[in-house]
Amino acid sequence: MSTTADAIASAEAHSAHNYHPLPVVVATAEGAWMTDVEGRRYLDMLAGYSALNFGHCNPRLLAAARKQLDRVTLTSRAFHHDRFADFCTELAALCGKDMVLPMNTGAEAVETGVKTARKWGYEVKGVPDGHAKIVVAADNFHGRTTTIVSFSTDHEARDHFGPYTPGFEIVPYGDLTALAHAVTPNTVAVLLEPIQGEAGVLVPPAGYLRGVRELTRERNVLFMADEIQSGLGRTGRTFACEHEDVVPDVYLLGKALGGGVVPVSAVVADRDVLGVFKPGEHGSTFGGNPLACAVGLEVVAILRTGEFQQRAAELGDHLHRELNLLVGGGAVTAVRGRGLWAGVDIDPAHGTGREVSQRLMERGVLVKDTHGATIRIAPPLVIGKEDLDWGLDQLRAVLAT
Repeated sequence: MSTTADAIASAEAHSAHNYHPLPVVVATAEGAWMTDVEGRRYLDMLAGYSALNFGHCNPRLLAAARKQLDRVTLTSRAFHHDRFADFCTELAALCGKDMVLPMNTGAEAVETGVKTARKWGYEVKGVPDGHAKIVVAADNFHGRTTTIVSFSTDHEARDHFGPYTPGFEIVPYGDLTALAHAVTPNTVAVLLEPIQGEAGVLVPPAGYLRGVRELTRERNVLFMADEIQSGLGRTGRTFACEHEDVVPDVYLLGKALGGGVVPVSAVVADRDVLGVFKPGEHGSTFGGNPLACAVGLEVVAILRTGEFQQRAAELGDHLHRELNLLVGGGAVTAVRGRGLWAGVDIDPAHGTGREVSQRLMERGVLVKDTHGATIRIAPPLVIGKEDLDWGLDQLRAVLAT
C-alpha cells in the first residue's frame, strides 16, 4: 500500500471490526520508534500494551528467533523438543515457582488459570463439583473470550455475547471488606490485576494486595495475579506484586514474555497447584513451541540482569514527576500509575482521550485512549530520556491548544 488512506480503505473493506485504531499504518520499527508507509516517524508511547517492553526489533530477541528459525519452529506438544525444559525451568525460577504451563495469548493464560483454579478447588480443596466460585474485580480486563467477558463490567466488551459463563463474583477493586464478604467455602480463587490497565492504569490502595494475600491464605483460596500487562519490568519491578512484597499462588503472564516477536503466555505456580493436570486434560498446539521457548528464554535472560526493571523505575519516576506537574493546570485532572506506565485523565474541555491521542499522533507521538477521558502512556522500556522528554513536550503542546 502506497498511502495511509489506501491501506486503511483496504483494511476496512476486507476485515471485521475489533479495535478502533488510530489512522496510522506502521511499516517499520526499531527501539521506541515506528515509521509509517509514507515515511513519517512516530514515538511509540504504548509499546503494544506492554508486549514491546524491550522495544521493537530488539537485537537479542531477533537473534534468538533467527537462530531457532533455522532449527525447528513447531513440533506441537505431541512430542518433546530441546528448548521446552529450559524455558519452563528458567521461567519458573524467575517467578520463584515450581512449574510452568505455556500458552500463547494472554486470554489463553487467563482461561488456563480459571481451569487450574477450578480443578484445584475440586481435587485439592474439596469444593463440590460444579460449585466453584472465583472472585474478580469490577472494571477488570483479562481478555475477550466468552468466559472472560462473562465476568467483565465493560458493556462494550460484554453486551450481546451471552449466554454468560457462571461461577464468578464481582467486587469493587481495592475494597478488601467487599472481597472478604464475597469469599465463601466454595471460592477457589481471587483473580486480580495488581494494577488495572484497561481501566485507566488504576493502582490499588496501599496495603490492598498484601491484604488480598493474607485473606486468601487464611481462607484456603488461590490468589491469581494477572501480570500480563503489569509484569516483566513495566512497573520498575519484575512483577507489580513486588511493590507490596506479595507473592501470589499463580502468575498469569503474557505480552512481554514473547519479546514483541511471537505470542507467548504462561501460567506459573507451584506443584501443588499446577500438578492437578493430567495428560490430555488441557492443551495447546502452539503453546510452548520451540520458537516461543527460544524467544521466551531470551526474555527471561534479559530480565535476570535487572537492567530493564531499574530503567523503568528511574525513567518512571521522571515520567510521573513531569505528568503530575500538569495536574491542576486545567487540562489534566489526574495521573495514576507506576514505573513507565501512566493513565492521564483529560479535562473534557480539552477533548476526549481519543481526540488528544489523534492530536498527539499528528505531532508524531502514539498513545491510546481508554474510557473516554483517559490516555495511557507506556513506552518501551528501551526509550531514551531525551525521547521521553520530547514526547512529553508534545503532550504539553497538545494540551495547551
